[in-house]
Amino acid sequence: MAQPARPNRPNQQTNPSSSARPASTSRPKNPAKSGNPARKSGAVRPDGPAGRASAADWISGARLRTLPLAIAPVLLGTGAAIVAEGDGQFHWVRALFALVVAVSLQIGVNYANDYSDGIRGTDDHRVGPARLTGSGAAKPRAVLMVALAFFGLAAVAGLALVIVSQLWWLLAVGAAAIVAAWFYTGGKKPYGYLGLGELFVFVFFGLVATLGTTLVQAGRVNTESWLSAVAIGLIACAVLMVNNLRDIKPDKVAGKRTLAVLIGARASRAVFCVFLLLPFLVVGFFSLFYPLAWLAFFVLLLVLPACLIVATATTAKELILALKLTSLAALLYGVLLGLAFAI
Repeated sequence: MAQPARPNRPNQQTNPSSSARPASTSRPKNPAKSGNPARKSGAVRPDGPAGRASAADWISGARLRTLPLAIAPVLLGTGAAIVAEGDGQFHWVRALFALVVAVSLQIGVNYANDYSDGIRGTDDHRVGPARLTGSGAAKPRAVLMVALAFFGLAAVAGLALVIVSQLWWLLAVGAAAIVAAWFYTGGKKPYGYLGLGELFVFVFFGLVATLGTTLVQAGRVNTESWLSAVAIGLIACAVLMVNNLRDIKPDKVAGKRTLAVLIGARASRAVFCVFLLLPFLVVGFFSLFYPLAWLAFFVLLLVLPACLIVATATTAKELILALKLTSLAALLYGVLLGLAFAI
């Protein structure tokens, strides 16, 4: 007696085209966790689902500990401008606008770095505080928009200074500052990935910020402004150096060739100390002419411990402490030396 035919079951031998695939292969993998070759090569990842960042996350993303690098040059430049005026005149409105420009550029570049490093995957292996983009706390586009908003605020304040001072060529300087802020980690070949970060920090957060502040208030620059610009530029370089020293290992993995990566940890520690101690030669020089300038030597109470920590540090936590001390030293240096000029 013939048995009824059984229905054919799909299998790899009878119907390869209809073979069942594992469920996991039907879902796109997270490129940050799957070892995606495109990600490793530095390709930009598209915006994807991201958590909602809290107000504390956005404040952290502004990297408040870096703001002294924007405030100190304005204080020094303003003090130098009072000296240049010769009559103790203080252009507080222009000084305030210069401060808005400097602080807005600093916050803007911080968010721009967060965005650019995040979409490249550079922050995937970071050992410092988590970033908005790299951690997924905020969508990359949102971080980019905030960065552009601060760049726009800096541009508006800068334009106001140009109109008031009638120094129209400063428009080109301001444009260069914004371009430099973006291409630090942005674009196809960011200069921050080529060991040039310290050079540009020295130029824009040292020379340009200090000399520009003096120029828009006094109409000229003087020795006080030049030497102060060099000094605070070196301290800004020290802040960047200790930050990059902390990140040497993850930066190597990500292909980010900072100056610290290029010269190695030992040389970076020495360069940090040189950057941080040289500005006190400037203090010694000004102490010959300004009775209160010697007060800036008290900043060594922060600088010397920072140098000792960096020279002996074995953990990222220690280097973060040195970074905080160095940033605070920059602010106090600007306050004390700026007051010595003004008074």
